[in-house]
Amino acid sequence: MFTLVRSRVRTAALALSAVAALAFGTTATPGAAAAPASASAKEGPVSVAYVEVNNNSMLNVGKYTLANGGGNVFDVAVIFAANINYDTGTKAAYLHFNENVRRVLDNAATEIRPLQQKGIKVVLSVLGNHQGAGFANFPTQQAASAFAKQLSDTVAQYGLDGIDFDDEYAEYGNNGTGQPNDSSFVHLVTALRANMPNKIISLYNIGPAASRLSYGGVNISSKFDYAWNPYYGSWQVPGLALPKSKLSPAAVEIGRTSQTTAADLARRTVSEGYGVYLTYNLNGADRSADVSAFTRHLYGSDARYTP
Repeated sequence: MFTLVRSRVRTAALALSAVAALAFGTTATPGAAAAPASASAKEGPVSVAYVEVNNNSMLNVGKYTLANGGGNVFDVAVIFAANINYDTGTKAAYLHFNENVRRVLDNAATEIRPLQQKGIKVVLSVLGNHQGAGFANFPTQQAASAFAKQLSDTVAQYGLDGIDFDDEYAEYGNNGTGQPNDSSFVHLVTALRANMPNKIISLYNIGPAASRLSYGGVNISSKFDYAWNPYYGSWQVPGLALPKSKLSPAAVEIGRTSQTTAADLARRTVSEGYGVYLTYNLNGADRSADVSAFTRHLYGSDARYTP
């Protein structure tokens, strides 16, 4: 039996900001990213790496290639994490960046573009922040659409490749906010997909939002590009109506999930025909032994680390 591990370092989620409207930086490279360099092709599942940017550099994701063929180990890099905060004056949710997320975004030319130029997609994760605002309690469709616009505007401004939803730590009810309702997340994801039809929308399959995917005859499962298991060191198929190619039942925390378990999960991913493999907490050390434990089974190759 796998040990369930979900010990994310979440100082991003703990920092409460002064109430303010969404503010964008002025030093980011605007617009879409430059066309990526031609990356060596690889066959096998999509590999995803969450990076705790309070502690680690996004550039670590681009330091791993396959010894056989030279392709990128990781296909998607997730900036962890921006927050959904609550303005008690206007009684509205807004998108907040702590100083470390802000640093990554404002320095997109050096923190994000190098990954995109290698062919790695860069996605921004959004997480609750103990203030009562979450993806599942917008009071109206208009409020959900307004937050969706903040998300899509951020993707456009910083040349990102999409948004990841992680419905944890909202603490629904704080600051007089409502409890989760059935319509909120459906309205939010529907509006976001309309705003950015060709970008990634992914779901960290946890929290009230993840169990509220249908409303008014609309099921938003098909609006997601990917969904993944949120419990590291375990196997759990996300309950979305998506093809196996878009699901990651496997989840590992690099350096904490044992290499044996990571290998077993990779082997099962391939044997059962799933198309995504999720990893968390890639840091700046040489983790090639941990990474090779799963790349051998996903891609038939060890991983090579280049500082």
